[in-house]
Amino acid sequence: MRKPQLVFVIALAGGLAACGETSSLQVSDGTGPSPKLPEPNKTLIPTVNIAPAIGWPAGAKPTAAAGTQVAAFAENLDHPRWLYVLPNGDVLVAETNAPPKPDDSKGIRGWVMKKVMGRAGAGVPSANRITLLRDQDRDGVAETRTVFLENLNSPFGMTLVGNDLYVADTDRLLRFNYETGATSIKSEPIKVVDLPGGTLNHHWTKNVIASKDGSKLYVTVGSNSNVGENGLDQEEGRAAIWEVDRATGNHRIFASGLRNPNGMSWEPTSGALWTAVNERDEIGSDLVPDYITSVKDGAFYGWPFSYYGQHVDVRVEPQNPDLVAKAIAPDYAVGPHTASLGLTFAEGSKLPSFTSGAFIGQHGSWNRKPYSGYKVIFVPFTAGKPTGQPVDVLTGFLDKDEKAMGRPVGVVIDQQGSLLVADDVGNKVWRVSAVK
Repeated sequence: MRKPQLVFVIALAGGLAACGETSSLQVSDGTGPSPKLPEPNKTLIPTVNIAPAIGWPAGAKPTAAAGTQVAAFAENLDHPRWLYVLPNGDVLVAETNAPPKPDDSKGIRGWVMKKVMGRAGAGVPSANRITLLRDQDRDGVAETRTVFLENLNSPFGMTLVGNDLYVADTDRLLRFNYETGATSIKSEPIKVVDLPGGTLNHHWTKNVIASKDGSKLYVTVGSNSNVGENGLDQEEGRAAIWEVDRATGNHRIFASGLRNPNGMSWEPTSGALWTAVNERDEIGSDLVPDYITSVKDGAFYGWPFSYYGQHVDVRVEPQNPDLVAKAIAPDYAVGPHTASLGLTFAEGSKLPSFTSGAFIGQHGSWNRKPYSGYKVIFVPFTAGKPTGQPVDVLTGFLDKDEKAMGRPVGVVIDQQGSLLVADDVGNKVWRVSAVK
């Protein structure tokens, strides 16, 4: 048996409990514009520390920050991951999970990782639909729920330009005709462009956002591996944000070296595009911090050859020192292994103390001991740049036994200035509002 297979067999024999090393730093040490980056700690047994997914007991809910309150906007959903608010106030939620990807589950390592994701609540089949939620009376609870789009292929990101609704499936960017107030769409989609997918498709989520003038679409495409171990030929067009011409479907790589970008949002002061990125695993509980960053046209952010600028990852073969020399560091770290996915700026927020900055949904760690993430945070911004330490907005997703009652993903501001949070383990959409 090869060494990597032996390692994961040992991890599995430990019951997928806490295996490997333990953090020597606090999450706060790996947070901010200049995070601490200790030496890599690659152990024989990688850290496997899963918060088992159990869902919310009756009557339980997360804990909201002072001055705010939280309640369920919608319940009994099927793995809700991503949210989008239409101009009339209707809320779209992508009920979705990973597509079949048999080549990502090969061998002992793939089998074990499948078990790990199942324990974390990600082992359910994908509903492959987008559901529309309507709160007609504006009381903070969606009283109407309809199937808006179905028979999709692991949908994730959504954005509307005029009457054109764009949906990022795992392997295609699609366009649908939308009429204001419609509760469902039955027409066939038009393919805008193919996206990297296939039977490997390691990071499957694809997000989409439109430029302010609506002429361009920006699409996130995650890497096909942790650090290129599946071969760099499998990374063509991946670990990047694409810029797609809306009229023609022509595309180019806008920025690269982004291991797994998910959330995107336009910073209201500078107008810059920002993204939330999941960094690499298996070199210790303190490495590498996930981050949010402004996305510069043509920039390279290091993956897989380096992290946080020019810190070389020696695991990658072959090395590429010329490309590493061009790598730029991201703007702001949000803690190691926090799985920061959701990102939205507070434009329109009516939450006290949360009006200038970014909300981030942190799905939670599997490769860190102790846990990190499992909450929604707020990063204050001044003059278009992050300042200071994050503030907790929504916590309490882990119970006293450190089991996951929920895991936050997408975040968005609704038309009343409250924050909506998709919870894919709790199968709810939470709404954080100001205390009146």
